[in-house]
Amino acid sequence: MSAPKKVVLAYSGGLDTSIILKWLQTEYGCEVVTFTADLGQGEELDPARHKAELLGIKPENIYIEDVREEFVRDFVFPMFRANALYEGLYLLGTSIARPLISKRLVEIAAETGADAVAHGATGKGNDQVRFELSAYALNPDIKVISPWREWNLSSRTKLLDFAEKNQIPIAKDKRGEAPFSVDANLLHTSSEGKVLEDPAQDAPDYVYQRTVNPEDAPDTPEFVEITFEKGDAVAINGQAMSPATILTELNEYGRKHGIGRLDFVENRFVGMKSRGIYETPGGTILLEAHRGIEQITLDSGAGHLKDSIMPRYAELIYNGFWFSPEREMLQALIDKSQEHVTGTVKLKLYKGMARTVGRWSDHSLYSEAHVTFEDDAGAYDQKDAAGFIQLNALRLKLLAARNRRLGK
Repeated sequence: MSAPKKVVLAYSGGLDTSIILKWLQTEYGCEVVTFTADLGQGEELDPARHKAELLGIKPENIYIEDVREEFVRDFVFPMFRANALYEGLYLLGTSIARPLISKRLVEIAAETGADAVAHGATGKGNDQVRFELSAYALNPDIKVISPWREWNLSSRTKLLDFAEKNQIPIAKDKRGEAPFSVDANLLHTSSEGKVLEDPAQDAPDYVYQRTVNPEDAPDTPEFVEITFEKGDAVAINGQAMSPATILTELNEYGRKHGIGRLDFVENRFVGMKSRGIYETPGGTILLEAHRGIEQITLDSGAGHLKDSIMPRYAELIYNGFWFSPEREMLQALIDKSQEHVTGTVKLKLYKGMARTVGRWSDHSLYSEAHVTFEDDAGAYDQKDAAGFIQLNALRLKLLAARNRRLGK
């Protein structure tokens, strides 16, 4: 790969990406543009601007953007229409943020005339795959630089030496080894590494940042109502809100009641197993509510088909294929299924649990007349069930007769 002339760097303002910024300047002698996304990670972003300026980045080359609404509207909500869970448990909070960051990196590269983008993901993780597959899907000619796969800064000592040599400010709490690493956005926090690497050991209480311990949550349950239109949440307790505001509000409900904790050993796309601690308070409530409204508005055939493709859909997101044709094809099927997923769900929140306790909709397929144990006034003729059973039993009878004939 020829040396890039201008690089757009996914920049957090932290020590690692600041070292990457300076390394790009010294290694390639190139101009650097920084992009910092406000994904709801809960951190002040002005220090990222100040740090970039200290490292010689021109003000016009510093991009800091609030993308929370786009993140929830165009990425989180479409994923939740599918009830996506990776390996049956993980709500894909880190996975779903990467394609948006990559999208903006590629767009800013086009706006600024940059010929490359760069990220700070390591060579052992999934994020390198997600960033790069997304970038290539959006611009096949873009160069992607992954410093962790190229440089010789292979230890914490070497990184700190590089920082000091290049006058990169080092916070006092960064000189020692962090007890674990954290990725955060509006949907979740992900903690892994160091004290969490032994899956046999309980995670220390201090790892959890977004939720109270369920045992310490209020002793009185709280009820909340979430309204959906075509599969997307649009209101809480009757008050209409934007997508990001809804997720922010649900996060607060989940935090208070200790909802959304997950201790998970997952299979990374690159081949190894990894143990992580995830907190997805609002997302866990949202998933339960979406399932609740689908129970009365989604036809059984459509619902079962949708459930059968969900693992494949979730795996595509986890593995970095958000911008692939197969994910888009599955999304079209999922979105079609949501045309009547409209109505309201009532949930009970209590000590780490979110449970649907009521649901209603003008689009409901539920017919009390057909399921009642009382007189159904001719809505359902129970004698019809006999023929239904006999037809479905025919092949089973033929199999049983053959086996008996063969002595099996």
